[in-house]
Amino acid sequence: MIGSIIAAIVIGAVIGALARLILPGRQNISIGLTVIVGIVAALIGTAIAAALGLARTPGINWWEHIIQLALAVIGVLAVAQLRQKKTL
Repeated sequence: MIGSIIAAIVIGAVIGALARLILPGRQNISIGLTVIVGIVAALIGTAIAAALGLARTPGINWWEHIIQLALAVIGVLAVAQLRQKKTL
């Protein structure tokens, strides 16, 4: 249980950081918020991959990570735009 939580945090941090690197320009969100978006994207991406039957593969599950990363990019972009609208 603890290992799963730690893994979700680590994977979420990596996924969130990659999402920020992929997006052009500067995103006005904190690192903590980026990690939270990454964790949520990782969890939802895992559920989507399982629903599509892509969760059980030998080795690294690239499709699951691609889904997670795509969701993180969408999430970081959405949060950055919402925060930008609040400051205007």
